[in-house]
Amino acid sequence: MNLNEILPGESCKMVGLTAEGALERRLMDLGFYPGATVKIIRNAPLIDPVEIQLEGVFLAIRHAEAERVEVDRDGL
Repeated sequence: MNLNEILPGESCKMVGLTAEGALERRLMDLGFYPGATVKIIRNAPLIDPVEIQLEGVFLAIRHAEAERVEVDRDGL
């Protein structure tokens, strides 16, 4: 399951990244690492971006980037 499939208000644990190269590095720099807790706050009115809370920090990422973040909803 990827982060794009999680609905606003739901939380999950990150398990991995399917991104490569610069995108993988960017996501890791933002704090995406296995075991991190992610909560979806809301989607923007025109779909992109999605606002998330990652280990207590609020971020906005594109849905194309969220698709590259593998998560486990049952991990919490």
